Amino acid sequence: MANPGYGKRPAGDEDPHADPDFAHLSPRDAEIAVFIDHLDDGHAMGHKVLAAEHPRYGQQATRSSLTRITEAGHLRWIREHLTVEDNTMRWVTRTYWSRTRRSEAWWEEFARQRNGRIVPGDLRPGLARTDELELPEPEPEPRPETEAETDPESRTSYLALAAIRDTEPRMRLSEADCRSLASLAEEWLSRGATPQEITRAVTDGLPATVNNPGGLARNRLENRMPPKKAKIRQKAAPRRARVTRAVMACMSCDADERTTEIRGGMCPDCRTEYEAAVAAEEAGLLDVGYVPDTFLAAPGAVHEVVDVPRRAAEVRAAAGLAPRAEWAR
Repeated sequence: MANPGYGKRPAGDEDPHADPDFAHLSPRDAEIAVFIDHLDDGHAMGHKVLAAEHPRYGQQATRSSLTRITEAGHLRWIREHLTVEDNTMRWVTRTYWSRTRRSEAWWEEFARQRNGRIVPGDLRPGLARTDELELPEPEPEPRPETEAETDPESRTSYLALAAIRDTEPRMRLSEADCRSLASLAEEWLSRGATPQEITRAVTDGLPATVNNPGGLARNRLENRMPPKKAKIRQKAAPRRARVTRAVMACMSCDADERTTEIRGGMCPDCRTEYEAAVAAEEAGLLDVGYVPDTFLAAPGAVHEVVDVPRRAAEVRAAAGLAPRAEWAR
């Protein structure tokens, strides 16, 4: 799968599945188109990823077929500028797929209509989406204590312990015991226990005679302490973003309409390179056919490991084209 927010996305308003869906494509291109059509939304759409998963075709074949599938109107790469609710901004590249064949004008209108759309804005390149956040329990704001609250004998924890004397004569806790144990009782209360639960914890199953009520109460309050409240887990409110600009992008180099012309999903440089590769394929210089042995753990010696940048540079040179800057270094 691609990073969250990227990968295959349906363009929408598609015709139902039918046998002639990709009849206008060559057998190899149609096979890869069917393969893409059945991928889950969000699947990575790079030719290397698709070739690694397709059982019949390698990278060069997949790349060429992706180009022809794009030219046929099934794929487009669109860069969208998002302004998120927290006022951050970012560009994301969306890969839109349509089982139904679309015209160039249709895709241009589709991109134009992306402007102003509200979309999830909590998706960042390279980061998984956070569906849940673990939040600490809210702490009450401190407030001044009244005179009654500063008196230990007025606190709920002290009163809960003092009430035990009236409930169980064998546990006649002294005032000193109640003061000493008040912090333990307060911890019980902070963990959600009631005064009645404190009484039961201290008095249940007493022996016939209790010689040290204070010591026994401390032992039970410490050993039977209830667990702390579980931290609150709640759905993080999804941040929304607005698409403030959408431009067509090249399927190969990710250049977009801000710097070059995009026609049929490609920029002029990548289209020239693609046409040169097609010519080389037709002349038998590139083998892009069925290559299952290349996926074996130890391919046979008859299969050459192709250096794609070097081979592309050779193809461009054969077509009289200058090498691309990034491959010339």
